[in-house]
Amino acid sequence: MATENKKKRLVTSIHNLSPEQLAEVKTLYPLGFNEVMQRIDKPDGTFFYVVPYETEDTYYLLKIDFKVDDAQEDDNDGYYDDDDLKGADELADAQDEPSDDDF
Repeated sequence: MATENKKKRLVTSIHNLSPEQLAEVKTLYPLGFNEVMQRIDKPDGTFFYVVPYETEDTYYLLKIDFKVDDAQEDDNDGYYDDDDLKGADELADAQDEPSDDDF
């Protein structure tokens, strides 16, 4: 018969860890959480991100504050409004007119 795993399983905020536990997490993930972060989808359509962390008696999923920028800004709006191409319309009109070189 397989041995039972009696570790507790908890989901908690990383902010709820003791300073010692937080130091251990930082040691465990010295380069950050990008490679181990997991997205958890909730039934209401929202989601949060977690990072696994294990102690002698507990498996944790640590909620990580992670801001997703959903607002899509169009950085190109007005891109040509105040640039060095002023007079481009006049230049285009001038190309339509015959010049002395055309004769």
